[in-house]
Formats: sequence, structure tokens, C-alpha cells
Amino acid sequence: MKYALVIFETDASRAQIRADRDLYRKAYETWIGETAAAGKLVGGDALDTGRRGATTVRKAENGVATVGEGPVHGGEETLGGWFVLEVTDHAEAVELACSFPTSEALELRPLLESA
Repeated sequence: MKYALVIFETDASRAQIRADRDLYRKAYETWIGETAAAGKLVGGDALDTGRRGATTVRKAENGVATVGEGPVHGGEETLGGWFVLEVTDHAEAVELACSFPTSEALELRPLLESA
């Protein structure tokens, strides 16, 4: 089964990046390499959170779209990216998330498998 491991940057993780970007990147790359070598990493992407903030589009029932600058949900945590994991069950997804090496907030969601 597949799970999305959604990564939210936090004040703590942003401070970690500023303190030592190379060490932070190495920790990330090591986790990615080990997870891929174990056959558990399907893919993923990082968002460019430094250049431009999020733009939110909300569509009303009447079809009218409202466009605003900023994330859907405000606050300290910012969507930073995601990985798609191939795991045997929810417990394995949690185990992989717990092994994530940096201080982001992580959310696990099962992916809807196509028929």
C-alpha cells in the first residue's frame, strides 16, 4: 500500500537549515537513500518555499474563484514537500516517518489506490 508522507517546515526546521544547511541536506539525503535502497520510496518532491509564497484559490458553489496570497491554513507550519512510500501497512509508514532525520512536522495519509 502507498502512503503520502507530507512534510511541513516549522520554525525549528527553518532554524536548523539556517544553522547548517549542508548537515541538514546530508541528513535528508541519507534518509532518502536508505529508504530508496529498502524499496520503500516511490517518489517525492520538495516545494520551493524560499522564492515565492503560496497562492490560494477557493472556488464557491456558484463557480466564482477567489484568489489570495498565502497558504490555505496560516500558522507556523508551511507545506514543504512530500514523499510517496510503498509499505506493507500503516505501522510501517509510521516507523518510516519516525525515522525521518530532521525536525519537520510530518503527516501520513494513505493514498487512494486506482482500480
